Amino acid sequence: MQKKYSLGVVDVGGGLRGIYGSGVFDFCLDHGIAFDYCIGVSAGAANIGSYLSRQRGRNYRFFHEYTLRRRYMSIRNKFALGNYMDNSYLYDDIARHDGEDPYDFKTAVSSGIPMVCVATNALTGRPVYLTPADMSQDHYTAFLASCNIPVLNRPYMYRDIPCFDGGISDPLPIRKAFRDGCERVVVILTLPEDRLLDPRKDVLGARLLRSTYPQAAACILHRSQRYNRQLMQTKAIAASGRALIVAPSSTHGLKTLTKDAKALDELYRMGYEDASAIQAYL
Repeated sequence: MQKKYSLGVVDVGGGLRGIYGSGVFDFCLDHGIAFDYCIGVSAGAANIGSYLSRQRGRNYRFFHEYTLRRRYMSIRNKFALGNYMDNSYLYDDIARHDGEDPYDFKTAVSSGIPMVCVATNALTGRPVYLTPADMSQDHYTAFLASCNIPVLNRPYMYRDIPCFDGGISDPLPIRKAFRDGCERVVVILTLPEDRLLDPRKDVLGARLLRSTYPQAAACILHRSQRYNRQLMQTKAIAASGRALIVAPSSTHGLKTLTKDAKALDELYRMGYEDASAIQAYL
């Protein structure tokens, strides 16, 4: 018999806009709101990781301080490393047990709460669902695979599988949460609830990737339609009472990789305040 989870959470990520979700999770930690199933995409995977390790404020520091460093995100990185974002700097250096901001992997795992990180197989274009079983202390492969944005970065190799960001194959994995046994789900967006994605913005990225990873390129080309469809499905589920959508009323001008400390702080605080809706939902 499939195990049932009374309340799951989905965090869709969204680059630096993921700081909104970190505000939501910090509120949950402060007010004892417990999820018994967690699934995250890209930056959303990082958020659920720190929620399960009970490290309040940790992801605020990552978004508001560490990701703004040139060592993490810069044109220099692209030329020197082949990756615009040096995700290994966050997870292999800063987050290691003796790093600047260690990740408490032991606490996250001992919680016993399922943690699913969504990545994309660059060869097939299919989603890959990674868990703590795919990681170990100081080897946070699930996070690294999930947040690896195509075109800007080379694929992240995990067990001979080249992986890209999960947002191109399963950007809003609410159906996965229900398939895994959730009875109700809180969905954290990083765009306003009524904001649809424009497919035209994905054409260039798909074109640039087509010659090396054609299936991943096809994913990028259809990413917006997939997200928009999943958003409509999520709204219908929310109308039935089986889901709650927590979303910002504004992004304060933040795009996926916008470096703006003030706007990031404002989005975090909005997430913290908006999370009070979860208390009312419960």
